[in-house]
Amino acid sequence: MADEQRSILVGGVIALALFGSASAAGQAQRKPPYWASIEEPEARMRTGPSTEFPVTWVYKRQNLPVKVVAVHSVWRKVQDPDGDQGWLHVRLLSPKRTAIVVGKEVGALRDAPDPSAHISWRVEPGVVGVIEECDKGYCRFETEGRYGYIETSRIWGDEAP
Repeated sequence: MADEQRSILVGGVIALALFGSASAAGQAQRKPPYWASIEEPEARMRTGPSTEFPVTWVYKRQNLPVKVVAVHSVWRKVQDPDGDQGWLHVRLLSPKRTAIVVGKEVGALRDAPDPSAHISWRVEPGVVGVIEECDKGYCRFETEGRYGYIETSRIWGDEAP
């Protein structure tokens, strides 16, 4: 391997290591409970904080919100929207705030955080989106480039953990 290629490879490995440790360090500074989301397209939940423990769930839902309820080294004990708890490695999680639409009926995304505001989009239960600006019973909710304000009673992932 040429010296230039080796330098690029080593630089890439160092960058990945720094990125991974920065993500873990950022989450390590937070005290549970706090909100996170699943960052990877596939994440294995385990019964304990090690790869030695059996897998209880395999999540195939990127951005699914989870509540971190305990920390052990590089492992996070999380609760999912159904109330199931288990351990995920910190590299599988993102600090990005997301929420999932709950209930049995379609939810309304409004132009403003007001019950009389125009409904610009409708979202079905189970839709996951990024949330921000939660206030006075509404959160700004964005999914697939569409956004609006949804009632906090219609989502899981918004309340103070």
